[in-house]
Amino acid sequence: MSRIFAIADTHLGRAVDKPMDIFGPAWERHAERLEEHWSAEVGEEDWVLLPGDISWAMTLDEVAEDLAFLARLPGRKVLLRGNHDYWWGSRAKVEAILPERMQLLQNDCVDLGGGVGVVGTRGWQPPEAPRADEQDGKIYAREVGRLELSLRAAQGRFETLVAMLHYPPIYAGLGETAFVPLLRDAGVSVCLYGHLHGRDHRYAFQGERDGVRYQFVAADFLGFRPALVTP
Repeated sequence: MSRIFAIADTHLGRAVDKPMDIFGPAWERHAERLEEHWSAEVGEEDWVLLPGDISWAMTLDEVAEDLAFLARLPGRKVLLRGNHDYWWGSRAKVEAILPERMQLLQNDCVDLGGGVGVVGTRGWQPPEAPRADEQDGKIYAREVGRLELSLRAAQGRFETLVAMLHYPPIYAGLGETAFVPLLRDAGVSVCLYGHLHGRDHRYAFQGERDGVRYQFVAADFLGFRPALVTP
């Protein structure tokens, strides 16, 4: 039986000059460590969900090497866009360069088999966040709508729903966003997210809220070891 793993914020940059160790020792040799852990734990028929910030590339040409790196690792992959995935343009153009056994999650759902479906969207910081401006409010509202589209695409099709967001749907000590009631009302079992790094890990909410289990899967938090997900 296939298993489900997740890891966000891989921040690869094989074709660009973006060394991650400038962000501290936790990021030293991060791509090599990711490869070691992933190869040791993930099987070829397992699923690996990647909730955003996959690559620092700016163009499809630049991201090709990072996608090839991920494609060489075991498992079937589902990719979600993060706020730093600037290479991710139109869906058709991205899908045209995707390696085999790799697919996108964008305004739809993905069938993992066994009655399990994956839904989600990038998310965004809420309008009430510090330094949020009018444009942030517009993006946030659009992302709420995209989650609604994804949930609608999955309605009635699956026994179990797993959600992926890049931004946190709940901030520890700061409250929940408009994504939370949507996940709850749709009966989502587990919600995976990343985006927070370093000292901001303290804002990551983990645990159950209204029947939904929230699991923080940023790569540096996990030590670059894909996390097992149990829907």
